[in-house]
Amino acid sequence: MPMEHHQKHDRSAASTRVVEMVTATLVFLLGVLVIVDSIRVGHTWGADGPGAGYFIFYIGVLICGTAGIIFYRALGDRARAAKAFVTRGALAQVMRILVPSIVYVALIKPLGIYVCSTLFIAVFMRWLGRYRWPAVIGVALAVSVIFYVLFEVWFKVPLPKGPLESWLGID
Repeated sequence: MPMEHHQKHDRSAASTRVVEMVTATLVFLLGVLVIVDSIRVGHTWGADGPGAGYFIFYIGVLICGTAGIIFYRALGDRARAAKAFVTRGALAQVMRILVPSIVYVALIKPLGIYVCSTLFIAVFMRWLGRYRWPAVIGVALAVSVIFYVLFEVWFKVPLPKGPLESWLGID
């Protein structure tokens, strides 16, 4: 039974070829965006010299050309089609960090950085580190208090605060 679980997580989540093709496509689209914007601001050579987007236009062309070459090479490379870029197990580990990090950043504006940081530290200590609740609560609160004193009191750098700080009168 453990072997089946291990094999399930070692299956490929994406091949190297697919990842290269998707990345090349995204880079190509970025190059198109650079070209379009350089055309918007003026990419031609005028009487007084190059337009604002002249050199940027050619950088966009180089980006698109390079991305096209990468896409073409990945398309023809059958060996990369069989090679795993990332296994499902490794991708799951990355997602265990990435998803809470995205939630943390999204909640900073409505809740404030100190509340979000306290929750973020607590979640990671309990969920991934499996620490006991007293340690989780103590460390999460201590880190936020230390950062508050360091940034707000000593360095006079205001960080985003939420309703809890307003309620406590420390905004």
